[in-house]
Amino acid sequence: MLLTSIDPFVQEFERQFDRLTRQTAQSSAAVMPMDGVRRKDDVVLRFDLPGIDPDSIEVTVDRGVLSVGAGREEAYEDDERVFVRERVMGTFSRRVYLSEHLDADQIEAAYSNGVLAVRIPVLERAKPRKVEVRQT
Repeated sequence: MLLTSIDPFVQEFERQFDRLTRQTAQSSAAVMPMDGVRRKDDVVLRFDLPGIDPDSIEVTVDRGVLSVGAGREEAYEDDERVFVRERVMGTFSRRVYLSEHLDADQIEAAYSNGVLAVRIPVLERAKPRKVEVRQT
């Protein structure tokens, strides 16, 4: 025997949560998880883009803003009927504001195994340096 409580508030909350989850999953700008790593000479941003066609990836820099965009679409055959759809399709995008200490003119990007790695060099003037102490 299965015991459940019937609480109108909980049912309405679950209904609204399910609706919001479906809207978020089907939104035109889906989530693009990112990790950022600061190294001695550069910053590396890694974006998860599994199953993305590399030709759909676009990386641009404009006035200190790095924009990453990509798309994933899946077409179904005429004889296929979807009964579960949890994978997010559509357009993915992310904007990152770059520090003035980064060299936006030397950005490099590479896509491998579902991860887009964007390498941004640190400008020479922003790198740590030793200051000579003079004796007087």
